[in-house]
Amino acid sequence: MNTIEEKFIKKYTTASGHNRAFVKFTGLKTLWFNTGTLCNLSCDGCYIESSPINNKLLYLDTKDVDRYLKQIEIDKLSCDTIGITGGEPFMNKDIISILNLCAKRNYNILVLTNAMQPMLNKIKELKTFSNYKKLTLRVSLDHYSKEEHENIRGKNTWDKALKGICWLESNNFKINIASRIINKNEELVRDGFAKLFKKSNLTIDAYNKNDLVLFPEMNCYSDTPEITTDCWDILNNNPKNMMCSNSRMIVKRREDSKTHIVSCTLIPFERDFSYGSNLKDSFKKIYLNHPFCSKFCVLGGASCSNNP
Repeated sequence: MNTIEEKFIKKYTTASGHNRAFVKFTGLKTLWFNTGTLCNLSCDGCYIESSPINNKLLYLDTKDVDRYLKQIEIDKLSCDTIGITGGEPFMNKDIISILNLCAKRNYNILVLTNAMQPMLNKIKELKTFSNYKKLTLRVSLDHYSKEEHENIRGKNTWDKALKGICWLESNNFKINIASRIINKNEELVRDGFAKLFKKSNLTIDAYNKNDLVLFPEMNCYSDTPEITTDCWDILNNNPKNMMCSNSRMIVKRREDSKTHIVSCTLIPFERDFSYGSNLKDSFKKIYLNHPFCSKFCVLGGASCSNNP
């Protein structure tokens, strides 16, 4: 059996010599912007190691975002959703201006946030979007219990996150929750969150997969099989379901201070998954030559969209 060190080396074939699976681009549905890796938290298992001191990805500014929105318009691309992630997006000083740019163009907007102090610091400006029904804020809660959540997110994070969630709901924002499937037991997790939401007087439906979005557990270092072209039929999976079939993400790396287009939100630093600065140049088939492609997307069923 090949070890993970021997896998994911060759672009077109696996370590065992089989044809590596790939995903064809089917059309841009979602364009993601990573607003920077700086975050108010240092969560255990964060796949891009966001923290208060990690600025490997620099803050995007309003001009960066506007440039790509104009590309969509000029090239008449079919994109209907803008995703905003980090780090913690509300630490970016331009976040409200970025939201305005997207709302003025009538996009669906999905913001990934921990809903803590960086967001609460901007509630006056954020409240102006409460009637924009195409905005969704997806808040991370790593467990339905305070103890387990804080084991991952750190002490004194639970109450602050719930405070932010309750503020969003009381101000009529559309929100959903992102969490993890624990020990592959989705029913247990949904039951636990249902009790939490009821206790907290939240109207979020824990049994609705759009309201409570569950991701596979993020063990970035465990072994995972490579995906071959035969796996699609074996797994009864369709490459069109993969994020890279219809999404791209914009990042700005500290090493060169330039924006780059990458194929997936999970691998913003990988040069092999970077495609310059022109959207059309990035619309290529993606060979699944990274452990995350297998672990989280194909086998884990991860989805960052509003419609998992």
